[in-house]
Amino acid sequence: MFRAGPEKYLMRTETAHARHHQHHLQSPAAHKQAAPKAAIYTCPMHPEIRQIGPGTCPICGMALEPLDAGAETEDNSELKDMTRRLWIGALLTVPIVALDMGGHLGLTANLISEAAARWIEFALATPVALLIGAPFLARGAASLRSGHLNMFTLIGLGVIAAYAYSAAALLFPSLFPQAARNANGMVPLYFESAPVITVLVALGQVLELRARAGTGAAIKALLNLTPQRALRVKPDGSDEEIGLAHVRIGDILRVRPGEKIPVDGVLIEGGSAVDEALVTGEAMPVDKMPGAKLIGGTLNASGSFLMRAEHVGAETVLSRIVAAVREAQRTRAPIQKLADTVSGYFVPAVIGIALLAFAAWWLFGPAPGFAHGLVAAVSVLIIACPCALGLATPMSVMVGIGRGAHMGVLVKNAEALELMERADTFVLDKTGTVTEGKPQVVAIITAPGRSEDEVLALAATLERGSEHPLARAILSAAEARNSKLSSVEGFAAISGKGVKAFIGGEELALGNVALMRDLGIALDEAAAKAQELCLQGETVMYVSARGKWAGLIAVADTIKPQAREALAALRSQGIKLVMATGDNRASAEAIARRAGIDEVKAEVLPEQKGEIVKSLQGGGHVVAMAGDGVNDAPALASANIGIAMGTGTDVAIESAGITLVKGSLDGIVRARNLSHAVMHNIRQNLWLAFGYNAICVPVAAGVLYPVFGITLSPIIAAAAMSLSSVSVIANALRLNAAKL
Repeated sequence: MFRAGPEKYLMRTETAHARHHQHHLQSPAAHKQAAPKAAIYTCPMHPEIRQIGPGTCPICGMALEPLDAGAETEDNSELKDMTRRLWIGALLTVPIVALDMGGHLGLTANLISEAAARWIEFALATPVALLIGAPFLARGAASLRSGHLNMFTLIGLGVIAAYAYSAAALLFPSLFPQAARNANGMVPLYFESAPVITVLVALGQVLELRARAGTGAAIKALLNLTPQRALRVKPDGSDEEIGLAHVRIGDILRVRPGEKIPVDGVLIEGGSAVDEALVTGEAMPVDKMPGAKLIGGTLNASGSFLMRAEHVGAETVLSRIVAAVREAQRTRAPIQKLADTVSGYFVPAVIGIALLAFAAWWLFGPAPGFAHGLVAAVSVLIIACPCALGLATPMSVMVGIGRGAHMGVLVKNAEALELMERADTFVLDKTGTVTEGKPQVVAIITAPGRSEDEVLALAATLERGSEHPLARAILSAAEARNSKLSSVEGFAAISGKGVKAFIGGEELALGNVALMRDLGIALDEAAAKAQELCLQGETVMYVSARGKWAGLIAVADTIKPQAREALAALRSQGIKLVMATGDNRASAEAIARRAGIDEVKAEVLPEQKGEIVKSLQGGGHVVAMAGDGVNDAPALASANIGIAMGTGTDVAIESAGITLVKGSLDGIVRARNLSHAVMHNIRQNLWLAFGYNAICVPVAAGVLYPVFGITLSPIIAAAAMSLSSVSVIANALRLNAAKL
């Protein structure tokens, strides 16, 4: 049925997928408002599998996820169902385990008879194994029909073997030899194995579904950046408010202070400072005059202006970022692929050994051969049940993630931990990642006869009340020095140049070279010093008083504390460091020199950051990307490991596999050490799990019987299975003491 499943799935959903593809061509807002009625779901490990609505993959058994992570398809019915199964199964399993353990330890002998306990276990285990575990049994059966053996094959066989053997021993005890009976003449039961396996698998499914439920959060956060409405100017000059989906190329739109720019376009009337940090990563707003390009979703910080729409819907920069993130997320393969690949060989080998053991005992063993063969086969299946194998990775990951959280390293998925160990190239954003992202006054150069405090006080007096980041940097520096500010008269802001005013009849000005030239201020002496500061990537503002320059104030983004030490530690491990930023080249190269980064990619757009990552990956590198802004989202999603600064935007955090809570680069070093520790622990666990199977499976099959007369009963098999699980858990807990 399922052998040809992938092709059938594609054929059955081709038309629906075509409609879904057309849906992508809408604008982000329309996309959000008009989600498809029937969402297309796909398997993260096998993207060729597509179907309408949720379900499970016919190849690996994993739960499918929406193809369009941005659609409002809040269908979490599977998570609710699995959570309900987990709680009900756990409530029924606890008394089964208590009865079984109490019977072995003699604690329940005075409370309930052994016969009554056996029937109670049967009554409780039946709904857990057959009803609560029905989805797992169905996936296991599907894997057998399709020939794609996976973890659910062993899970299904383990549950059925433990339950069916115990049910047969309870209902038909005469089928079992005397050697299989206990001191009371009863055949031992293993009902606890079936529900315990079922509940553990249900717990794993709940954790997985919860983690994957946030797959589309980055897309939704991106879509939310675009305003839902726009103010269109009609031919008669009046304004009308329209939905974003109704904006057309060529429309004239009005953007007021504090509003987000609705679509990409060009400014045609007015002027303003626009905060483009979400796209370019640049912390300082950009002054926009007529003819300047505007990007949808960026924030109009001050003035009101008119713009002409040039790109709408899927053609906007923000929509292209959405598409880039969505495409990158679909290419991710979960770490469970390794376990399933191993199981593809392990499962048939275990089944084959169980069948051979049954046949050998039936044909050549002592009487009753059939019963001996059944006991041997069940022992093999129970001891090979993938509890330890299933716990090997998730236990280490769970403990490791908890350990990382205490150290300020939040890990979203196991894949990020796995790949972090192998990363050999780190791509770093500049603003907010390597640097603080907050401009600060870094230098004050004065004219003869002027002091630094005096020049700073003059500049702060002129910038009082301004919300511009450069003004805030000057005001913060003045506040730190307790500068005394004066009252001004005749204040005037010159767009794109600076400000001027009078203090006690004395004309003051603060701005760029163009403003100084307009005022006739000679800058011969200051020009060389300003040029030197500009080459270091600093923004220079001139202060003039009484017709002469009074000083220079240099403002720049500063490197984060511990950044140099952290980057040096990564370089010592042979890591290649690349900085990719939308900032200008001079500033980027200056920061790179101070931070110790050798390679710089400056003045790049968001989609180009993703291309840089893909280019490095194409060269055989395992790439980790660290960033904090919306502009970093495509690169974070495209990289093998995305690392977000906890001080950054929600979009960056949702697009990344690892988040550094404090936003400090030394967290990257801790994350890498954590990855090494967790992956080493996982490999140890896998050796433990397979080691038990390699030793115990042949013994359970009866290879020692011809020489030593030793057989392994199901109760010993169950104990060995439990011991392997306990060993794996104990080893994983050692990560709590790992040095990071």
